[in-house]
Amino acid sequence: MADTTIEWTDATWNPVAGCLVITPGCTNCYAMRMAARLEAMGVPKYEGLTRKSGDRYVWTGKVRLDEASLEIPLKWRRPRKIFVNSMSDLFHPDVPPEFVERVWEVMAKTPQHTYQILTKRPERMRQVVTDLALPALPHVWLGTSVEDSRVLSRLDDLRATPAIIRFVSFEPLIGSVAKANLDGIHWAIVGGESGPRARPMAEQWVDEIRLACLGAGAAFFFKQWGGRNKKAAGRLLHGREWNNLPLQSSAILAE
Repeated sequence: MADTTIEWTDATWNPVAGCLVITPGCTNCYAMRMAARLEAMGVPKYEGLTRKSGDRYVWTGKVRLDEASLEIPLKWRRPRKIFVNSMSDLFHPDVPPEFVERVWEVMAKTPQHTYQILTKRPERMRQVVTDLALPALPHVWLGTSVEDSRVLSRLDDLRATPAIIRFVSFEPLIGSVAKANLDGIHWAIVGGESGPRARPMAEQWVDEIRLACLGAGAAFFFKQWGGRNKKAAGRLLHGREWNNLPLQSSAILAE
């Protein structure tokens, strides 16, 4: 686990490492670059998880289960928002359901924390959570990534997943999602792509999501404009920051 500068969380926890590019939103994934750097630094956990493709590194599709990191949250007493698997996807097809269940057991033992699980594979999340009858815990938030209209069906799988808090990360937002149905979604994060190959994000696309959140009663969080220099671009929308978080009590009453 490590502290992080990600605006919507406090720390990251990576019991799994490695992933695979599956849709256009994965093309410039920051975690691929980070994994390659960590391997170059001699960190065994990331060895062989990326390969060189042209002038960049991409996932090999291999994942590694990190047994040693499973119990780290048990040692943290101060409450934190924890992004689960910032360097992977807990619902990658090669992560056994039994390992997911062990992750759940650790989260159940540490209700002082808030866990944020984000996946690009909500169909498998729905299946695993349902098949294992994993409990819907108020401090375990389940989410999916949606980069454009081509993957809006992920929202349907998320809605069908037993959870008290459901959220969606529209990052990197590379196209309009004006037809997104946010019913049953409690929180939306929006962010532009960052890095040397960042694709632009239109303000109109952001406003479409903000208005959809108003209509659905979902909290709206604007993370960044992104670009080659995301710090310079900032995170102001219409002259202000948008840092809303889901209200757990309201979400529980709505279930």
